[in-house]
Formats: sequence, C-alpha cells, structure tokens
Amino acid sequence: MPDGTPIEIKPAKGRPFLHWVGKQPLRHVIAYPAQKVEAFSVGELPEGEEQLAQWLDWPAEYPRAGLLFHGDNKDVLAHLLANGLRGKVKLIYIDPPFDSGADYVRQVELRGVKGITKIEGEGYSLGEQVQYSDIWANDTYLQFMYERLILLKELLQEDGSIYLHCDWRRIHYLRCLMDEVFGAENLRNQVVWQRIFAHNDPGQFGHNVDHILYYVKSDAAPFNTQYIPYSKEYVENFYKYIEPETGRCYRLVTMRSPHPRPNLMYGYKGYKPHPNGWAVSLEVMERLDSEGRLQFPSNPDGRIQRKYYLDEMPGAPAQELWTDINSLSAQSDEREEYPTQKPEELIGRIIKASSDPGETVLDCFSGSGTTAAVAQKLGRRWIAADINKGAIQTTAKRLQTIIQEQAANLRARQLELPNLESRDDDQATAQLSFTVYRVNDYDLQIQHNEALNLACEHLGVTRTKTDRFFDGTLGKRLVKIIPFNHPLTPLDLDEIKRELESRPEEGRDVVVVSLGKELAADAWLEDWNRLRSRGDVPNKIEAIELRTDARVGGFFTHEPAQAEVGIRREGAPGTSEEICVEIANFISPTILERLRQQSGVLTPQITDWRSMVDSVMIDPAYDGEVFNIALADVPEKKNDLVAGSYRLPAPEGETTVAVKVTDMLGEEVVVVKNL
Repeated sequence: MPDGTPIEIKPAKGRPFLHWVGKQPLRHVIAYPAQKVEAFSVGELPEGEEQLAQWLDWPAEYPRAGLLFHGDNKDVLAHLLANGLRGKVKLIYIDPPFDSGADYVRQVELRGVKGITKIEGEGYSLGEQVQYSDIWANDTYLQFMYERLILLKELLQEDGSIYLHCDWRRIHYLRCLMDEVFGAENLRNQVVWQRIFAHNDPGQFGHNVDHILYYVKSDAAPFNTQYIPYSKEYVENFYKYIEPETGRCYRLVTMRSPHPRPNLMYGYKGYKPHPNGWAVSLEVMERLDSEGRLQFPSNPDGRIQRKYYLDEMPGAPAQELWTDINSLSAQSDEREEYPTQKPEELIGRIIKASSDPGETVLDCFSGSGTTAAVAQKLGRRWIAADINKGAIQTTAKRLQTIIQEQAANLRARQLELPNLESRDDDQATAQLSFTVYRVNDYDLQIQHNEALNLACEHLGVTRTKTDRFFDGTLGKRLVKIIPFNHPLTPLDLDEIKRELESRPEEGRDVVVVSLGKELAADAWLEDWNRLRSRGDVPNKIEAIELRTDARVGGFFTHEPAQAEVGIRREGAPGTSEEICVEIANFISPTILERLRQQSGVLTPQITDWRSMVDSVMIDPAYDGEVFNIALADVPEKKNDLVAGSYRLPAPEGETTVAVKVTDMLGEEVVVVKNL
C-alpha cells in the first residue's frame, strides 16, 4: 500500500444532528503503512476445519494472530480500512476519555523496594502519554469523537455491535453523536453500571455509576442473553423445596396452559387437565415423568406440577442496571495500575453477549489491554490500539502471560480445538500469538512530545488545553511550538499569520519555539515586526531557538537508560549449543530523577538494579526489524524480580541475539550482539 493512500468514507446520515463550531464531515482519511516491530508466539493451533474456517475472511496482510497497534487510533483505523478489514469486525468496545482530570495518569511502583516507591508514569500534560490532553475544548472533543465513530462504523460488520463506555460528563453528547453516526433506531440500550456503592462528592449527589451505550449496525446483529446468579432472597423464596433422594433444590411451576388448548385436554394417570388444557403434549408429559420432573398431588382433585432444579438454571437474565460487578480494588490480581481500568467480568459480559468464539473484537482505546485480554481468554480474534507506548507494553506483557497459560492448558489436557458452534467460551482459543505494529512512525512522535514537555518546563510555558492552535502562554504572550522534527521555516510563520488573521480580536504577542531555524525565517520575522514597531499594530512575533538561544540557557536533553548485558554462545559446534545472557547492571536516570523530584516521598535506596526493570525479552535470531520473542521474563507479582540470567537454544550457524530490557516507566534498551 503506498504511503498516504486516501480512503473514502461514507457520510453519516443518522438523526438527530449535533452541531458544534468547526464541525467537519469526514469524507476521506489518509492511510499510512504499519511497521511490524514485535511478535510473540508459543506455537500454532491444530488446523482443524473449524480453526481454518474462522480465518477465511482474514486479510492476507496480517498474520493469523492478535493485532496490537501503537499509534493515534485515527491513523490505525484508517490503516485497517485500507488493508481488508472494512466490515469485518463483529464487536467494538471503546472506553474513550471522559474529561476526568488525571484519569490517564498511570502510577508505577518499583519492584521489591521497601518504602513509598510509587512514581507517576505519565504526566497528564504529555500529549502522547495522555493522547487527548488538547481536546477538552468541547467543540474539539466532539470532532475528535465524531471522526473516530465514523471510522469504527466502516469497520463494523452489518450484523455487528458497538459498546461505548462513558460517564456523566459526556454521556449526553456521545449519545447524540452515536444517534447521528449509527442511527437512533439502532440504539439497543443504555446500560448503567454501578461501579461503586457510594462516592463522596461534596455538595451534590455522589457519582457512582458509568454508562455504556449499546448500538447495533442493523437488526441482523445477534444477542446472546447473559445471566446473573439469583439472589439469596430469590432462592429462599422460590427454590424452597429439597428433593430427599438427591438433596437438589427445586421450585414448582403449574402445568396449566395460559390459553385454551383443546388438543391438550387429556387425562394423565387419573389426574384431570386444567380448564385450558395442559401446557405440554402427552409425549412431553411422559418424558418429564420418566425423568422424575413431575410432582403429583396427594389429592386426586389436585394438579400436577413441574420441577425446575436450581442447579440447572442459568440465573436471571441481565437487565440494563448492572449492580453485580464491582470495580477493581487496589489489591485485585487484574490491577495494572491504570486508574480507569475496567474489570474483566464487565468486558466479558459484553463480549459474550454480542460475539461468538472465532469472531473479531476491536478496542481502539486499549489502555491496559483488558478487552484484548478477555477476548483472548474467550476465544475471539482481537485488534487493539493505543497511542500510549506504556499501554502497548502493558497489554503485550498481559497477553504473553495469558497465551502461555492457554498453551500449557492445551498441552496438559491434550484437548482438540472446541467446535466453534458449541460456543464453549471456557475452552475456545482463537490464536496463540500476537503481533505489534507501529503506525505512522509513532516512536518519533513520542520523542517529540517528550521533548516538547521538557521544553515547556524549561521555558516556564503554561500549557493550554482549550486552544486548538496555540500550545500555551508565556506570561501574557501566546506560545506556538514548531514540531521538533524540522526547523522553523517561513511556511510555519505563514500558518501563524493565517491563524491570527482568523482572530481579529486577538491582541497578544506570540512566542515561537523551535529546534533549529532557517535563515529565511529571520527575514520573515524582521519584515513582520518592522510593521509593528510603532506599537499600534498587534501580534509581534518572537522566535526562541532552543539549541542556540543564550537567553534560555540552552536546552537540556533526555539521558537514556543503559544496560550492561553479556551475551555468549556455549557448547561445542555441532552439539546442542545454548545462548547465555547475563544482565550485569541496569540504570534508568529517568526513574532516579523522578524519585528525587517527588515531593513528600522518602527516596528509597535502590540496591538491586532489577527493581527498576519491568521485563526482559530475548530474540535469538534478530533480523534488525521485527523483534520475535523467544524468551520473556515477565514477573508475575509486583514484588517479584526478573532473573537476569538466561539460557535458551542457539540457532544453527551465525546469528544475531537481541536482548530488550524495559524499565518500569516503559523505556526500552535493546542490546544486540552477533554470535
């Protein structure tokens, strides 16, 4: 696929329409290529008929595996549309940002260190880490969500469903957007999830529920009824009989037909039918009798009743109010230190209700990866995306653990693949691998945003989240930061000029911040500011070049993490050789600096470098492009440490070994050696 391919998009035709300043229809998007950066596999599933059938509609562009994309989800969705997944997704679940302040600030805890060692993983002001720090101006937020909902509709099957999770802050806007994109007639429900029993919100009623908007693309979308266990009171009131022979609890239900049934007016074992007739035919009556499911009255004038056993009942059908699923506690085994992480039970109910094993589930606001994790456990194919590199790393680590457990269970029980038609969610497995892609060179954007944040701190810029063009203020002046992947040019300044012309009431001066500056930009600025030298023409523009401008004292750089790793081959040639990896030391200056800067925190003494390491992964045959994980050391518990010493089989002949060490903040160090 050529870079920059435009993808046509169908217009949204639903009603009613929601209008906002700057609303733009999405007629086409640009599809960027994706770079395959990492792969994880524990082997292939047996290729039975059912296994092959579920991949018949899968694009050849992708492996038969879970897909994890790192990048802006608008770019990711456009890429999926351009590469064969239009109309191929059965279920979409998204949990977009709610405008809830520090929702997306992840807390990170060092491993095995005593004392208070939690540090802030990502600051809310970082555009890359938070993804949406600049969209909370209401009009910008609506356009942001509108465009993504339109793309999601294009990916959804005709019999597909979409669930949008939100809270009280945006529910009214998002429901209107969903009506416009998917059609109000396709709203199936607005589920209310009571996530906590009570919430202390002084001066108002407590906010203790979330909302989940459930839409379908058409009436063809199926729904698998979900059940919740009966309450203790319900069981005591209705299942109050105990069968002496078996000890099973049961309830009694009349055998009377609710409507006149002349063809069912038969006598049975001397008992007369009800005035309307029996509820079942004579053949069914005899079968129930042979199974011991009938209770006969001692009074010959009484009526036969049917037994319903408690242990055979699935429970009560789930309604639109969900009070039986608790939010995650701090001690939960599922917890990944994401404040907005949702429980697996919640996502599992949605996946089971609107998809079957082997079908595709998508989440483009992946976060900690709960949707992908549950989809993997329930035998669905899955696609996940997030702009946050830490979220991608967390999701990948979580999926590795699940897939390894599934593979071990399959081997231990020597089970064949379950029949997809059986809908046995507890045994289904769609894939034992996943692949990580990067869309639109997003690692470069991460570096830019990290540098941007550091520059703002260095200069004292106050970030602005409500202005779609300017990045903040410096005193009374507006600040525009030029992307750090190119120097300041006259074209950049022309763009600022056009923006100021569209704001005739704006009288503030402007500071332009850049890394590098073309000589032609100086001439442009001189001409612009000469006209404003009299003082009666507004909007003087000043440029700060971070590398050379003496007024700001130069620009400090990020000090990367470093690892001291020994890699060698052991064993005589021609024998069973092994790759031996020994990590002697690791240091993360970023972690140490954040620990020093945190106010009110007693800086711990880190005596073991492994406290700063989240995971170690090894590729014994690295090709320089895709990191294929052959060994992954991902400690199961928060206080467990990586081993630091590893052995694995060596490939035949010359090979390149790559060792990837990831710290607790998600920074990666890759050490490569040719053997």
